Amino acid sequence: MSTSSTGSMQLQSSAFSAGGMIPREHTCDGADRSPPLSWTEPPAGTKSLVLIMHDPDAPRGDFTHWVLYNLPAQTRQLDAGLPGDAQLPNGARQGRTDFGRTGYGGPCPPPGPAHRYLFQLSALDTMLDLAPGASRAQVEAAMRGHVLAQGELMGRYARG
Repeated sequence: MSTSSTGSMQLQSSAFSAGGMIPREHTCDGADRSPPLSWTEPPAGTKSLVLIMHDPDAPRGDFTHWVLYNLPAQTRQLDAGLPGDAQLPNGARQGRTDFGRTGYGGPCPPPGPAHRYLFQLSALDTMLDLAPGASRAQVEAAMRGHVLAQGELMGRYARG
């Protein structure tokens, strides 16, 4: 996605700071609950939001942990522990992760150095015409040419 003409949004979590360690509760070593997230106002014309979380440091390549799309444009936060349902009550849809299921899948790296986990939020000028359970690749393809602004939050996690 080109970012030359896109704006920016600030994405943050009350559970960890940017570049900080993601608490155990939000990983496979804990309750595996999605962390609370909040963000700034998207630009005018935003019709929906997309959130993708992935691990670029995974041993077999970039690993997708969460795909959430068609979030209503007026949404400014997600509470911790979002259910894994493919369709949420607010109309948002969750895609299939590399764990093979819908919903959040927390950090679960092999023992060794900390991995980076990128939470990427995009404001779109459209709703995505995708059924619940779409793949990250399908969501990213449908987003092309529709991104108005983006924000990113990076957290880390390591297992001994």
